[in-house]
Amino acid sequence: MTGPLSELTDEELLARHVEGDDGSAFGEIFRRHRDRMWAVALRTTRDPELAADAVQDGFLNAFRRAGSFRGDAKVSTWLHRVVVNACLDRLRRQRPTTDLDDVEPADPRDHHSAVEVRLDVREALAALPEPQRLALVLVDMQGLSVAEAAVVLNVAEGTVKSRCSRGRAAMARLLGLEGAR
Repeated sequence: MTGPLSELTDEELLARHVEGDDGSAFGEIFRRHRDRMWAVALRTTRDPELAADAVQDGFLNAFRRAGSFRGDAKVSTWLHRVVVNACLDRLRRQRPTTDLDDVEPADPRDHHSAVEVRLDVREALAALPEPQRLALVLVDMQGLSVAEAAVVLNVAEGTVKSRCSRGRAAMARLLGLEGAR
């Protein structure tokens, strides 16, 4: 999209939306962040259908509750939190019944795409307790800072650090990499 909306920051777009524009400002926010939110939802739920529903729920919630954005964090961090909460709501209502399927990685440049390795990593990730899995997905897979992940998960930064540390150790154990470095 070219024009004035593409040149605005997320915060400016959200402010326009709250002020009652025709929906185009929020549409630009959606366009900018949909792929990343999809990746977060897919890794959180481990189910493409559940992830799609959660992303839709998350963006609808963000659209409706944009006025509640306080500006304490970046809009992208706020969207992560909204989408993760939508995922958790969906998971509480309906646990996925399908096993791990062969979903393509979010980054097409991922050269570590051997099927066995991907399935092993997914299986190990699925075996982690939900708090550790969410912390690892946000920090290690989505690239959020510890501070941003803490905002998304509504926990202290130290909690995110400890969940990541315990999750990484458990992943190494599950993948048989404990002594390898």
